[in-house]
Amino acid sequence: MYIKRDLENKIIALSKEYSCLLITGPRQVGKTTVLHHLAAPDRTYVTLDDLEERRMAKNDPALFLQIHDLPIFIDEIQYAPELFSYIKIAIDNGAAPGSFWLTGSQSFKMMELAQESLAGRTAILRMGSLSQHEIYGSGANAPFTVDLGALKSRKCTGAPASMDEIYERIWKGCLPGHISGKFTDRSVFYSSYVQTYIERDVSDLTALTDKLQFQDFIRAAACRAGQMLNVHDIAQDVGVSDDTAKRWLQILEKSDIIFYLRPYSNNLLKRTIKTPKMYFFDTGLVAFLTRYTSPEILQNGAINGAILENYVVSEIIKTYHNAAQDCLLWYYRDKSSNEIDLVIESDGQLHPLEIKRSINPGSELVRAFSVLDKGSVPRGKGALLCMRPELSAINADNYIVPIWMI
Repeated sequence: MYIKRDLENKIIALSKEYSCLLITGPRQVGKTTVLHHLAAPDRTYVTLDDLEERRMAKNDPALFLQIHDLPIFIDEIQYAPELFSYIKIAIDNGAAPGSFWLTGSQSFKMMELAQESLAGRTAILRMGSLSQHEIYGSGANAPFTVDLGALKSRKCTGAPASMDEIYERIWKGCLPGHISGKFTDRSVFYSSYVQTYIERDVSDLTALTDKLQFQDFIRAAACRAGQMLNVHDIAQDVGVSDDTAKRWLQILEKSDIIFYLRPYSNNLLKRTIKTPKMYFFDTGLVAFLTRYTSPEILQNGAINGAILENYVVSEIIKTYHNAAQDCLLWYYRDKSSNEIDLVIESDGQLHPLEIKRSINPGSELVRAFSVLDKGSVPRGKGALLCMRPELSAINADNYIVPIWMI
């Protein structure tokens, strides 16, 4: 079953303007599938997973592009970065819009290579795993904002869900291979995913002497998803040095398994904490690695609050990525223990967000929002993201938003 992606319209539109389109993202999120779905019959498809094609692309990129007609779709281009210079020449010589479609895992590496060789010549899109809007919703995607009109519109595009159903979404995850029904055994699917990731992506980025230890490292990181990063604690759990743990965390970040939320501060907020918080892009992977065997056990488990926060943060970011927009998102915490789960900066204002499992959150939860008034950027509307079934409000400045509406 093909699942329609929110990026489809953006891919089509940009292909009419740019000669080259590059889609980056972690493995198995559907980059190849969506481009196959959108490609016209005359578009040549080449995957560099094919070792013969890869050898030619690396050793004689000019011949590779002579043999394969345009328009072309080159999959896993990170295996032959030598192609970028020749694609640049083709574009400079007048290649038509949409001539090159490229996909690649390892987003950091791909962005670096593309910016070196194809700066100003290519449209770069990030595709993550499926969003809850893509899986359960309908209509057009829109970046999440704390605007009452926009929130009302989201009621029409989201699928209402109870607390039990939200935790089922969290537990199932959002990788297309499992969600589409192609692979029905969730445990086998995620186990294979982790093994393939270590064998291919991690091995490309570093020389591993102990692959089982790296798998234990991912699990130790998953146990701390949604928390402030403590490299030393993770290193101690696995029995590696802090330097090794830092290097391995960089690998997880570069391959889009994890991401960080930086703390918000400005020159008028002196006592803020400087440590980032760590999140996983896929909560299903977190639930698998932390060995929660059902949504019900996860909902009542030790990480139920942290994994809910992880889910909300990743879903908000997806709404921006799927609209090809950047998201200015932080968290706030100071040395007086004032904390705000999320702070979105938009249109010159800060919008504080608090995430709670409660169906009926109290008004005291928004008190911390006032600490932002000490800064130089004005505070706008805020929101409590919770399990309330319907959109509501604490007061005129703070809304209550159901998590299913993200």
